[in-house]
Amino acid sequence: MKKFTVSVLLLSTTIVFAQETKTDSTKTKEIAEVTVIAKKPTVETKVDRTVFNVANSSILAGNTSWDVLRMTPLVAIDNNDTINAEGLIVTVYINDRKSVFTGKELKEYLKSIPAENLMKIEVITTPSSRYETSGAVINIVLKKPDNEGMKGSASFTNTQSTKNSQYTNLNLNYHKNKFTQTVSGSYGDNLSVVKSFTENYIYADQSSNRVNIQTDENFKTPSFSTSSEVELNDKNSAGMIFEFSQTNRTLEGKAVGEQFLNNILQNNYEQTQNLTGLNRSIGNNYFYKYYDKEKNKILDLNTGFNYFGLQDTNDRFRTQSNTENSGNRIIADNENREYYVKADYSQPLGKSGSQLELGGKMNFRNNVIPYTYLNFSGNGWVEDFSRSNHFQYKDNLNSVYANFTKTFFKKLETRIGLRYEHISFNIKQDIGNIGRSDSYGTFLPNLLLKYSFNDNYNLSATYNHNLWRPWFSEFNPFLMPTDDGNYFRGNMELLPNPSDRFTLKLGLYKKYFLTASYWFTNQDYWNSFSIENGKTINMPTNFSGRVERYGLFFNTNQMFLKNKLSINVNAGYSYTDNSDFNDRNNLGLKKYLNNFTGNSNISYTNLFNKNINLNAWIGVFTQNNGNTIANGMNVFHTVSATKIFPALEMEATVRLNNIFARPNFDGTTYSPIGTFRNEMKWDWYGVSFTLVKRFGNQKVKENTKTNVEKESGGGK
Repeated sequence: MKKFTVSVLLLSTTIVFAQETKTDSTKTKEIAEVTVIAKKPTVETKVDRTVFNVANSSILAGNTSWDVLRMTPLVAIDNNDTINAEGLIVTVYINDRKSVFTGKELKEYLKSIPAENLMKIEVITTPSSRYETSGAVINIVLKKPDNEGMKGSASFTNTQSTKNSQYTNLNLNYHKNKFTQTVSGSYGDNLSVVKSFTENYIYADQSSNRVNIQTDENFKTPSFSTSSEVELNDKNSAGMIFEFSQTNRTLEGKAVGEQFLNNILQNNYEQTQNLTGLNRSIGNNYFYKYYDKEKNKILDLNTGFNYFGLQDTNDRFRTQSNTENSGNRIIADNENREYYVKADYSQPLGKSGSQLELGGKMNFRNNVIPYTYLNFSGNGWVEDFSRSNHFQYKDNLNSVYANFTKTFFKKLETRIGLRYEHISFNIKQDIGNIGRSDSYGTFLPNLLLKYSFNDNYNLSATYNHNLWRPWFSEFNPFLMPTDDGNYFRGNMELLPNPSDRFTLKLGLYKKYFLTASYWFTNQDYWNSFSIENGKTINMPTNFSGRVERYGLFFNTNQMFLKNKLSINVNAGYSYTDNSDFNDRNNLGLKKYLNNFTGNSNISYTNLFNKNINLNAWIGVFTQNNGNTIANGMNVFHTVSATKIFPALEMEATVRLNNIFARPNFDGTTYSPIGTFRNEMKWDWYGVSFTLVKRFGNQKVKENTKTNVEKESGGGK
């Protein structure tokens, strides 16, 4: 680690001195008038966040918001669609409004938002107390019209990977006087092929189970969103946001398994899977904003409702060489509802430049997960009432927070924040009439200090205490068959995971940023395995034991050739000491882990002055999490070229995805009973073509809750 640290410091120092400017003595003459047009850099690094300015970038054409998020600096997304930033689990906000979705649900929702709507993506690694988060925050900021009249765009994308997919989108924006209306609709018909290999090894009898799986899945996704806002006067405005997305799914899968004992084949089997389903998400938000620009007083009130429903029928048939054939059908009809009321207020204190921000939120959730379980017999499907189940999760999460920011000596910027959260929840399963009720409160402090030595050097220090709560579905004890022949079950006894993180960030010449971090926890929950009645069961489990992680991250953004060429580079290394965690839980994994992450965006604007934009991106990272160890490094890359036709107000883009190497996740999970390897390849590769037609005046402004970006306080 010392060698790595020294190498990074030497490299960054070399780059800094290589960028020294040279002054000449030249003759001057008077200039009547100079017009300077400022353009935001593609990537901005601030004290608490990194901002990816993607508006009007060639990276948008032909992509969804999920695709652009994957290419965002500091962001890494694993095979479970878990989003990380600098090693931290991420909570996603859209226009400063927390998304109710996580994991694959969030992925499908963001895929319904065309990248054309994006203004910027903020990666907030040290969030203030305003945010509901257990780690980092990603705030996705959408565009908002600022010109009179109607404008819009329509896009058409065709993607060829293993199979062919199409995506169509229409955006309409209307602005008149003090009224703004936006409407967006899209339809996607996507075909996805995933190949995977699993290998389970059990210590007790030295048995192993190896399974090769292929799934072909089709998503037909219509979506619709609209927002309305009225400026009541210079200080008051109100509005409404409505979002709807629906996915019709069909899946065909085939798994071929082999069972070994002491490396001698004992049995083989084949399992087929057919699934048809419908996912539907609805969200609405009503807001009122008071903003006194002269006094910089802001009041923001929000209330809303979110709904997610899932209905599907999942059939599996299993044929074995030496046992009776079997089949099961699981019918799901899940409904998740959330209601919330939120208030935020901020104002300056006196004339010293101090700022006070405070607020609170009341949140209610009611999630119902009923499963009907049927077995196949010669007479057809017969319900197994001992396995059918009705699971319900309810909670009430109330929170209050306060942030105070102040600058001393015009050099030292400070922010201190405290958030208090209290949750009460009730879990109930009908089968067995079992349940759990619990409640607890938590204080979540944070601190930020930034000292500017001069315009070219600054140093910041942050501290955040975080709490990760289990997701409601992770409590569900229903025994669910999986594609590889194993089973998955939730755990009603899961506990929240507290952690603490300290960071130091050094900024040089407003271009180079070096961050060192230290993170630790004494308790966490991860997936583990057990064997019950001959069934191998995967279940989230509480683990005690101390885990410490040390990280070092480097970021720079450079503009060359009169700002035509933009290069952003991110590199990260983390060293994890989980020796205590490993010894206490008898996991048998490595006591010390190394993680590498890195990505780079390169963009060139107006090549040869022919309105051609080029973009290339590459991202690499390892996937070591808890008791899961990566067996290799993951690599993603894309290359795209966009031709703009100004007279026609059209754009055409060709994009190559992962043409040199297909993405491949390969990791092994360690448990007291054995090791469980999972290797997965999916078809995020190939070529896509996008055609975009624009109409109307395309001028936009940022869609944020204030017109002032709080760069030092980080309290958005």
